[in-house]
Amino acid sequence: MRFSVPHDHPCLDGHFPGRPLVPGVVLLERVLEAVEAAHGPRGALGVPQVKFVQPLLPDEEAEVLLVEERVEGQAPRWRFQVLRGTTLLASGVLEEGAGG
Repeated sequence: MRFSVPHDHPCLDGHFPGRPLVPGVVLLERVLEAVEAAHGPRGALGVPQVKFVQPLLPDEEAEVLLVEERVEGQAPRWRFQVLRGTTLLASGVLEEGAGG
């Protein structure tokens, strides 16, 4: 799933004055949207692992890549990467049934 965050998005107010950066929580929202687009609405999801490597600037295009991991008897998990071109911005794991 490709996305960009427009320069006038409310999340950018104060994050950071003079050099706005897309907050990590917005990247995670886009990851969740990608999971739900591929697999339908989900219940509570946890993020047991996430690493933010590079910032995303307003109006830059990024892409969410997902790999679903299913193990019999366990809740679904998705490994994800958020990329700007070939540059890794964030990576981690989402898992179902966590945080509830």
